[in-house]
Amino acid sequence: MDMTGSQRIEAPREVVWEALNDPEVLKQCIPGCQSMERNGDNGFNAKAVLKIGPVKASFSGSVTLSDIDPPNGYTISGEGNGGVAGMAKGGATVKLESESETVTVLHYDVKSQISGKIAQLGSRLIDATAKKLAGEFFESFGKVVAPPAEGEQPTDAKKKWWSWKKKA
Repeated sequence: MDMTGSQRIEAPREVVWEALNDPEVLKQCIPGCQSMERNGDNGFNAKAVLKIGPVKASFSGSVTLSDIDPPNGYTISGEGNGGVAGMAKGGATVKLESESETVTVLHYDVKSQISGKIAQLGSRLIDATAKKLAGEFFESFGKVVAPPAEGEQPTDAKKKWWSWKKKA
């Protein structure tokens, strides 16, 4: 499966870059993520529970970052094992572009492969699920990184990322 797109995020590129490399932010934003831990300078180990059609599976896997160009982007590649449900592996190129001092556009190009029971569900269901999960990730990520709306009481996780607004 291939998926390409972009997401506009209401935060400076440096802030978006830091958040993309923070395991706590990623854990909070990845749908179904139960744990996300750094496994060295350029990678993470993760566990997530996902439901794809009638199949619900717990995936464990690792992610490696390469072609790292702070704060412009990187290549991310990973592999996850869902037991009898199957395996997933793939990668993405992530590029950050400043639209203004306070807005960043995140561009992504994803390529993935699945095998096992989940692969038998059909490409339309898998593609629809992947797009839905990507949408949920970007919506959550944008909310965590963007400054709070007027009168909003931010969570502790959000306070860390919108402090840039106070400095401006």
